[in-house]
Parts: sequence; structure tokens; C-alpha cells
Amino acid sequence: MRILITGSTGLVGSALVSHLAAHRHRPLHMVRRPPRGDDEIRWDIEAGTLDPSSLEGLDAVVHLAGENIASGRWTAERKRRIMQSRVLGTRLLARSLARLDTPPRVLISVSAVGYYGDRGEEALDEESGPGTGFLAEVCRAWEAEAAPAAERGIRVVHPRLGMVLSARGGALDRMLPAFRAGFGGRIGSGRQYMSWIALDDLVGVILHAIEHDTLHGPVNAVSPHPVTNADFTRVLARALGRPALLALPAFTARLALGQMADELLLASARVSPRKLEASGYRFLYPRLEDTLGRLFGPESK
Repeated sequence: MRILITGSTGLVGSALVSHLAAHRHRPLHMVRRPPRGDDEIRWDIEAGTLDPSSLEGLDAVVHLAGENIASGRWTAERKRRIMQSRVLGTRLLARSLARLDTPPRVLISVSAVGYYGDRGEEALDEESGPGTGFLAEVCRAWEAEAAPAAERGIRVVHPRLGMVLSARGGALDRMLPAFRAGFGGRIGSGRQYMSWIALDDLVGVILHAIEHDTLHGPVNAVSPHPVTNADFTRVLARALGRPALLALPAFTARLALGQMADELLLASARVSPRKLEASGYRFLYPRLEDTLGRLFGPESK
């Protein structure tokens, strides 16, 4: 298949590209600079320019691009960039695909479990309504911008990503220095639920969504076994062979990170992958102990 990927140099995108190439598919890259080969297509999100003719002949599009939500305190300007990168990018892509004579059969346009907001111990699936807060607002707007593609008859899937676990980057990579130094610990009460997914499973979920015509709309891309922050801390510390005796009080997190602390570190989302499991997807790493043990245990050395 010819599969176009936006955000192809990020954590998820690079893993997906490697997997596709290894299985004899042809990954194409959406880039902002002048293309350097026939496997690159240029777009300019800010200017709203993308030549629709460059998109002809695609089998699928995977849209991963967006400003990193965890790379700094949420100032008004950063929040604007986070929102605009997702809204404008998805709008440009979906409208361009909708104008094609022969559009791809599927658009995988990622979203996030931030859609559900802070919901405590409530069990959440794809039928659950949106929450409140900045991330929930971003996710609603983000998903809505794919509507022109769906109206054109393209099957649109929105994998709502939980925290992606990989030793090569992402949120887990930022936690490791403190945990390896023996300074890791729960955040706040530790009772907030964390919905997560192993990187290998996320790649598998994206391919599953491309290949299974029954999947459309929101699809929770999370392990079937969410854990509390306290349990996550305990399992990670054990995998690293370190203690986890310290705790970061909620007020300290808020003092350091402001709104980002409330929505990323202290919010609780107990999300299940109901649609994925019903469609027959089998997780490679459904449990946190196995995932972190594989990444950091003795067998990983």
C-alpha cells in the first residue's frame, strides 16, 4: 500500500514508517520543507497550501502531526499553537483529500483520551461524552475538522491515544532520569487513572484500523488495563530496580506547571478499548508489568 504519514519523524511516526517499510508497504512523508525525493509531499499548514494532485493514488493517510502538548508550560501562546497545529493541519488535509478524483479509502486522524477530561473512576468507552478543559476542547475541535473527508466517503478513524510507552521517547522517557536516580514517586494522591498503550501496540492498532473496514469514528487506542498513578509508579520503579519513595504533591505540580499539571498529571481517565477488542484486535502487551518489564527488565539488557 501507498500510505502517507504526517508527523513521520516523531515517536509514533518513525516506528510506523519502519514497520511499513519492513512489510513492503510504501510510506510517504508529509514535510514542510522542499521535498527531497518522490517519497515526500510538501504542505504549509500556516499558509494553508497543499497541492491536491500530490495526494492522488494513495491507499491510506495517517495523520499524526501536532504541536507537542508536554514540552513546556501552557502559556496563552503555547495553547494557541497546540490548538492551531491540530485544527489547521487536519482542516487542510481533510479538505484536500475531499477534492481528489480518487481519494484514499481511509484516513487515520489521531486524537487523544484528553477528549474525556478528568473523570475520576468513571469507566469510559467510545460512547462516553466529552469532558471539560483545554485538552477536551482541543480534541473535539481536532476530530471535527476531519468531517470533509468523511463527507466525501473516506472512512475516517480517530484513534484516541493514551500515554504511549516506549524507551525511545515520549512521556516515559521524560520520567526516567528521576526514577533511575531513585527520586521517582506518585503524583498528587496517586489515585488518578492513567490510560496507556505500548508503542508496538499503537503501530498495530493503526494498521488494524487501516485494514478493518468496520472501524470508523473514535477508537480508544489504549491498553485494556488502565492503572492508577500509584500503581504505575510502583511497576516502573520495580522494572528499573529502584525505590519509589518520594511523592510530588499536587500543589507543587500546579506551582511548577499550572494548568498543564491539572490536565496531564493529575487528571484521571479510566478508558477502555471497547471498539478495538470488538473488532478482533489482540494486544501484544495488554498489561503494564509485561510492557515495562520488556522495556527495562533484565531481558532488555
